[in-house]
Parts: sequence; structure tokens; C-alpha cells
Amino acid sequence: MTSLPARAARHCHAALNPLHSALYFSPDLTSAFARHDVDARGAYFAARAAPLGAVGAGVVTATFYNFQYAHVARHIPDLWDSVSPEQALETRLSAADATLRRLLGEEAIASKELAEAAELALRAAEAGTRAARPLYAANAGLPVPREPHLALWHAATQLREHRGDGHLAALVTAGLGPVDALVSHTASSRGMAEDWVRASRGWNQEEWQAGQERLRARGLLDGADELTPAGTELRKTLEEETDRLDLAPYEGLGAAGVARLTELAGALTATAVAAGAFPAGIFGTR
Repeated sequence: MTSLPARAARHCHAALNPLHSALYFSPDLTSAFARHDVDARGAYFAARAAPLGAVGAGVVTATFYNFQYAHVARHIPDLWDSVSPEQALETRLSAADATLRRLLGEEAIASKELAEAAELALRAAEAGTRAARPLYAANAGLPVPREPHLALWHAATQLREHRGDGHLAALVTAGLGPVDALVSHTASSRGMAEDWVRASRGWNQEEWQAGQERLRARGLLDGADELTPAGTELRKTLEEETDRLDLAPYEGLGAAGVARLTELAGALTATAVAAGAFPAGIFGTR
């Protein structure tokens, strides 16, 4: 039985996660990997998969879940000939440093509030569970950076992957494959824009429409490609199950710590978003 207020862990994750995910929309990441002759899409795969080692396309597809296998295989494993996993880890941390300094500013980077947020986030991340969580476990095995803003990014990354690994278990249990999960999330108006999702995940229009048809057959999507009441309830249940599977880090931190981390991370995220951390037009529209 958790001692946390309802959805406190989810709210904390929502406040902190943008500080992690901003890296994957950052020109700093693209330019850093370009020096290794890795293109923008390859940079995403290299940076996120590097903690797993020089794995193949099958492992990346399995752990990332919602990418089309052939799309992944255009980059993995060939990119490891250009940049080793060890080099990729160094490169992503260098890009995270540049990104956070650009978005937050040097005053925030040096602030006691950021250092406090890093300490709290690391405590939460250390309380995660590794079993059946490959991306979290791989990141949890990496050394903690010494600089507070990079330690914060490192902890946010672990917490993102911890929640993500649990979410994939919930999706599998619900019978939502990669495309079906993306279609239902986009239809909820909480996901990213359809065109952006399809392009970035490698699904064509026919594959997307097939996912829509599967959801209609289950009574989860209507003829206007909107979630039915049953579809809305399924998405709600998925998030609640993800919350349940993601409690350990936040229970380890405690209610007061979670509330404080939410406050601190929320302020930092607001600064990052205001500085243009994410491109316009990718969220909440189809």
C-alpha cells in the first residue's frame, strides 16, 4: 500500500521527464553525432541504445517497442561501426551538457535548487527495480556524472526508462502492439502528432490504417478515428497500471521528497520549454 498521494508519482515523472527527453529534440545531439558520421535518426538510436552495448536491430526494436523493425535496421547495427557504445555514451552526455546549459542558463545550472533536484532524483532512481526492465537496468549500471545538471539528466533518464519499461508490460498485457499503441495514444490527444509519429517510428500510412482497423474491431476506435468510451477507459487503465508498476522509485523517495522534486523539476522544465526545448506542433494534434 503506497503512502503517496494519488498520481503523485505520475506528476513527478511529468515534471522531470522533459529534462531528459529534450536531448532527443536537440540540435546539440545531432551535431555531436554528426562528428561520428551518424545522421539525426541514427543519433537517437545510438544515444538511447548505447547503455545496452553493441546490440542488433532486434534488441532495439524489442526494447523501444513502437519502432518498425526495418526502420531500426537501417541504422542498427551498422552505426556501431562509426561510433562505439562507449563513444556514444560520452557523446550523449556531452550533448546533454550543451543542451541543458543552452536551455536553462548558467545561473540555473549552478543553482542550489538544481543540485537539490539532482540529489532527490538520484535517490528516486536508485530505488527502482531492475528485473524485467532492460533499459532502466542498463542505464542504472552507468556511473553517475559528477556535475549536478548531468547527474540530474542521468537520474531523469533512469526514471524515464523505468516507467517506460513498465508501460511496455502494460501494453503487452492489454494486447496493444506497437502500431496499435501509437494509434490509441495519438487518438487520446495526449500523444504526438500523427504525421510526426509515423515518420519518426517508421510506419507507413497502410500500416497505420491497419492499426486503426484493429482498434475499431475491438470497439476502441470509432469511424472518425476518435477513441470510443471503451478506448478511453483502456488508455486510463493503461496509465493506472503504469503508475502501479512505477511506484518503487517514488515510494523510496517518500511523499515529501516527491513533492519537492516535482516542484523543483517543474520549475526547471518550465524554463527549458520556454527556451524552445521542443519543436512546435508535435504534441496533441493528429
